[in-house]
Amino acid sequence: MYWDRENETLPREKLQILQLEKLQLTIERVYRNVPYYRAKFTEMGIKPSSIRSLEDMRRLPFTTKQDLRDNYPFGLFAVPMSDVVRVHASSGTTGKPTVVGYTKNDINIWAELIARSLVCAGGTKFDVVQNAYGYGLFTGGLGLHYGAERLGAAVVPISGGNTQRQLMLMQDFGATILTCTPSYALYLAEEGQKMGLDFKKLPLKAGIFGAEPWSERMRRQLEEKLDLTALDIYGLSEIMGPGVAMECPAKEGMHIFEDHFIPEIIDPDTGEVLPPGEEGELVITTITKEAFPLIRYRTRDITRLNPEPCPCGRTHVRIRRITGRSDDMLIIRGVNVFPSQVESVLLEFGETEPHYLLVVDRKGSLDQLEIWVEVAEQFFSDKVRQLEELEHRLQDRIQSVLGISARVKLVEPNTIPRSEGKAKRVVDRREI
Repeated sequence: MYWDRENETLPREKLQILQLEKLQLTIERVYRNVPYYRAKFTEMGIKPSSIRSLEDMRRLPFTTKQDLRDNYPFGLFAVPMSDVVRVHASSGTTGKPTVVGYTKNDINIWAELIARSLVCAGGTKFDVVQNAYGYGLFTGGLGLHYGAERLGAAVVPISGGNTQRQLMLMQDFGATILTCTPSYALYLAEEGQKMGLDFKKLPLKAGIFGAEPWSERMRRQLEEKLDLTALDIYGLSEIMGPGVAMECPAKEGMHIFEDHFIPEIIDPDTGEVLPPGEEGELVITTITKEAFPLIRYRTRDITRLNPEPCPCGRTHVRIRRITGRSDDMLIIRGVNVFPSQVESVLLEFGETEPHYLLVVDRKGSLDQLEIWVEVAEQFFSDKVRQLEELEHRLQDRIQSVLGISARVKLVEPNTIPRSEGKAKRVVDRREI
């Protein structure tokens, strides 16, 4: 079953011709409208006419998250703000978010790709989609919402949290597709079991789970406990949001929608393009985005491309489930967290040292973040009330910057191990 059979099953030769045409138009647009890219191309001796084949892409510069920060907020937009109809943002490393803009056509394409993704999961206009991704600046909630409406399905825009109400409405409204992070889905399953809810008696048939890493082991748990088919979805706000790639019922990787995105795998250390099948960092070029096109964006996600034919009939290459990152970013409850964000907060407080440790664990099915912070020698004392007050102030400030709650644990000076090389900032105890 397909949403857009013609484009989803294009023969490779035709697909590559289409990609080249769209790539050339995108290069022309960013050269003309984005000063950053024009300067970068000029520095490298590249003009739009230089790109005559897909292989010529290797001559183009990479775009990194730092480039987005350096051009905050709208410096990489390729259209005037009068053409931008929506802005999303993801957390930044020092409190400044990464900003993404969309034209009306961008929103239309995004809805189309989410509709494709839902159909991959067996979705139809007769479905009831319980959308428990977060709404707001995070792209998950509104992305899935508009796509489900495009499909013609009924959407329950419940967002995240409020678990008891989620379970009540899941029963009362007859949800057939659940969309949320995999860890929250597992939490729903466990809480439902405590309530005596028999998921086998519910009409749930599919779950579309993304925004954080998960494993085949977790898939088995989700399918067993929720009695549905659990499928992976991939996206990142810089590129579009969810719907960049979607798993089909074959469950052998996510089809990246190549009529809108060109994927490459590179060696994260050298930048060299690797052949299909080799593991490396995923790089994506957008070829249909108007407001915020990105050229060879380094996602930092580690995966590999699978160009082999898929039993579902879709011809777009598949990416294997993301196995890690080439930077120090953590994904906790669907939120991007960088150790440097924590460091920036600590520098605001004179009572602490810039020595800290992020301890990530999974209690039940939800990720928990605990931050160990060394108190400065002159402020460390046995005055419990003062230390508790400092903990509360740190927790409030860190939640404001990270966008998620974290427990702060104050420790004595010189407690956290030092390193002669790169400091160890993260202890991840999760068994994904």
